[in-house]
Amino acid sequence: MSSDTSFELNSEGLRRAVELLDRRAHSERPSYEMPKSLPDRGLGEVEALERLAPDVLGRAANLGASDAIAHMDPPTPWITWALALWNARLNQNLLHPATAPFAREAEACVVEWLAPFFGMNGGHMAPGSSIANLTALWTARDLRGVKKVLASSASHLSVRKAARILGLEYVETVVDQRHRLDPATLPSDLSDACLVLTAGTTSVGAVDPLDCCGLAAWTHIDAAWAGPLALSDRHRSILSGVDRADSVAVSAHKWLFQPKESALVMFRDTEAAHASISFGGAYLAAPNIGVQGSHGAAGTLLLATLLAWGREGLAARIEHCMDNARRLQDFIAAHPDLEVFADGGTGVIVFRPASHSVDEFRAALPQGLASSANIDGETWLRCVSANPNADIERIIAAIDETCRRAAT
Repeated sequence: MSSDTSFELNSEGLRRAVELLDRRAHSERPSYEMPKSLPDRGLGEVEALERLAPDVLGRAANLGASDAIAHMDPPTPWITWALALWNARLNQNLLHPATAPFAREAEACVVEWLAPFFGMNGGHMAPGSSIANLTALWTARDLRGVKKVLASSASHLSVRKAARILGLEYVETVVDQRHRLDPATLPSDLSDACLVLTAGTTSVGAVDPLDCCGLAAWTHIDAAWAGPLALSDRHRSILSGVDRADSVAVSAHKWLFQPKESALVMFRDTEAAHASISFGGAYLAAPNIGVQGSHGAAGTLLLATLLAWGREGLAARIEHCMDNARRLQDFIAAHPDLEVFADGGTGVIVFRPASHSVDEFRAALPQGLASSANIDGETWLRCVSANPNADIERIIAAIDETCRRAAT
């Protein structure tokens, strides 16, 4: 009996898939009109790629464009595309050592490399910081017996969701004018609490006072955005005090430039933490640690990137993004027709026109240059320096020209 060729290497088909990655080829091609129901007869693999490319590739936001600076979603390096292809070919499950021996080693390796930058001694990967935050709060509940979670009003919504899932009381504290947690508003008794501090809030990039670490039974730092600054000699002081936390979450699909979904949750005492959230079963050759059961080999993509760039290469790209943010922040602060929000210090720039509609101003900007943010009930514009390919002078020129047109 002949084998099914759909599961064999098709060099020509894969070569065509790589050719179709050039987004410029899809700008004039029509969208595919999807069937109303599942077709009985298939198109074939290559024809399916041809039909879908104008939509999957052509209609997606180009996060690596020279004016793409609206979101916390960076472009990904091509080496991760290659590893993602390899992973799809293998379909490994890290729950089972027999199916994924090297992939498990790769994840352990990148965690071992990165954890010391945060003063942690280990951890594991998760599909995003929402799951990483949930994992940390779960550990705090089961290991330290916490009954409530305290976080600022600027914390990520995943913290509030995690508290609800875990049956923990959620207490929201106020922030100061720079959108940082105000330590003066914390309760005096935190002996049954998990204190969540944010390093890089979603709206303005603010960093909570990390010297609050240790005030509660457990301190977790949600460093989804700003965490990778720890790898930069120039900027790691922004995270001073992070090493005193009990756990830290970092989103690898932000400033570690990985495809979604990729994050790390790290612990100061990994052995105790993992023991508290570890489950076994007769069919498992190794304990299942954390929220996920079956999960793929995201660690191989991160490993390849870190091997290719090294710490200095990764830091250089982050520092370039920070330099771009400083240039844009200074321009907006000096512009007579623009109002700038307090600088959070982590590459997030928040501003608005001084005397014009924010929505109309944003609509006049190039698509992908700014997003909207609701801060204290008011609408602002938000730029996030996550794209190393951003042409900051072109972005400044576009904002300036929009101001000129709005004034006429």
